[in-house]
Amino acid sequence: MVRFRGSTIFVTGGAGFIGSAVIRHLLRDTLARVVNIDKLTYAANLESLPGAVGNPHYAFEKQCICEGPSLRTLFEKYQPDAVMNLAAESHVDRSIDGPGDFIQTNIFGSFTLLQETLRYWCGLAAEKRAGFRFLHISTDEVFGSLGENGLFTETSAYAPNSPYSASKAASDHLVRAWHETYGLPTLVTNCSNNYGPYQFPEKLIPLMVLNALHSQPLPVYGDGSNVRDWLFVDDHARALGMILEKGLPGETYNVGGRNERRNIDVVKQICACLDELRSSEGRHDRFVTYVTDRPGHDQRYAIDASKLETRLGWRAQETFETGIKKTVRWYLEHADWWEPLRNHVYRGERLGL
Repeated sequence: MVRFRGSTIFVTGGAGFIGSAVIRHLLRDTLARVVNIDKLTYAANLESLPGAVGNPHYAFEKQCICEGPSLRTLFEKYQPDAVMNLAAESHVDRSIDGPGDFIQTNIFGSFTLLQETLRYWCGLAAEKRAGFRFLHISTDEVFGSLGENGLFTETSAYAPNSPYSASKAASDHLVRAWHETYGLPTLVTNCSNNYGPYQFPEKLIPLMVLNALHSQPLPVYGDGSNVRDWLFVDDHARALGMILEKGLPGETYNVGGRNERRNIDVVKQICACLDELRSSEGRHDRFVTYVTDRPGHDQRYAIDASKLETRLGWRAQETFETGIKKTVRWYLEHADWWEPLRNHVYRGERLGL
């Protein structure tokens, strides 16, 4: 069976990091018709979708999910079979500096999208209603911080500690309520930290790579002991496609790479990759610099992805060692993608103080 043959899928935030990976996966590995809905904020980049323009299975609509009437027009125009909601403000440091944008997009935007999806879904014929899905992509940060032991599961209590994670927690609750109250066939995923090609350079891994390439300090928050569970973005995209196809409405699925690393060890591994790939430049860990910690910095995240692995058969294909080497090599080979961002959008300055 060819996956998603004849299906139209809305991907909101499809010009962002994870959203673009999802669209690349859908266009490459399925027969879905993909409609990319994105307002093109600072972190969005249509250059992250090589080959999409001109593909008969792809369409782009510049649109904000906060604008209900415009969304209604898109539902009427394309008649989708599924919505994958990846439109979100997602950088914790920026949420500390300016939480308003996070409240607007992540909460009000999700509410507006749910309302317009519900309006559309209620008008569908019975067969199409039964097959429709709304997949909401969220984060493990909604669960707060772990101690030295334990893993987040789908039943972990919500305890967000930043404006970003609080806004995502609110959106998760809205999605659940629209399923329980109105019967909308929703799914929710909570993922660990993503990394890979096409990630906007304010995030840890691309920031470290590009700063090292420019012989600039590699800023490590606090003592570098904070732990994250790292997930290669293409593995995440495959998981989301599988959950959309096989997941049960009303269910939540955790997506994690089982790759826990301290931040300082991530930075040192990036440096080791650069030492190998740019051996003439000397040791890159000489640029490591410890800086003031982020306010409210969660100590540890770690995902238990057993439910996704056992019930749907997903497995991460990349270890952190293979994924980080692919990622570093990609940035070395694609300066044409990141140089315009580094020069004109974000130069590596500290955020979130």
